[in-house]
This record gives sequence, structure tokens and C-alpha cells, in this order.
Amino acid sequence: MDDGRPLFLQIAEQIEGSIIDGSLPEETRVPSTNELAAFHRINPATAANGINQLVSDGVLYKRRGIGMFVAGGAREQLLERRRQDFGQKFIAPLLGEAQKLGMDAEDLKKMIDAWREEA
Repeated sequence: MDDGRPLFLQIAEQIEGSIIDGSLPEETRVPSTNELAAFHRINPATAANGINQLVSDGVLYKRRGIGMFVAGGAREQLLERRRQDFGQKFIAPLLGEAQKLGMDAEDLKKMIDAWREEA
């Protein structure tokens, strides 16, 4: 972990990724802040910041005395957010550039299909 972004965000994104890929299903316990801190060799307060971010986003919830758990609907919530982010980061600029080049949706679809066949 250390790609220049704050560690607590990297922790949150790692947990989000595990929820999205199904390795942390809804209603399952997530690693504790101490477990995360030990595994990543970081301060427990930093791990807690990542967990708290997910709690405030409604992705995790606390069961008193037991730990943090993945909230119901968390996977779909994260997928929807990632789709929105994907659209803003990739689709909007793609459409803007396509418009400059005089390409329409059908031209883009043909180009995507051609790239898919090559991959």
C-alpha cells in the first residue's frame, strides 16, 4: 500500500473491492482496525479512519461488542457509485473527443466492437 493517496483511503478502497468481488458478502464481519493495522503495518487510527469512512458512506455498520459488518445493499451501492465514477472519468471525455472527431454513437460502438475483437 502506498500509491501516494492517503492510507485510510487505500484501506477503504481495499474493503470496497472485497465487497464488490464478493469476498466480503453482505452481513459478514470485516477485519477489525487492529487486524488491518497489523496486516498493513500501519497505525490503528489510520485503519479506523478507513473503516469510519465506509460507515459514514453506509457501506459498513457496527454491531456493538462484535465488530463491523457489511451493510445490506452495500455491493449494489458501491457498484452504482463506481459506474457513475466510470462515466465521469471515461465516458464523458470519450464522448467529448468523439464529438470533436465527428463521430456518433454508432461509430463509437463499431470502434469498441473492433477493439473487443482484437483483445
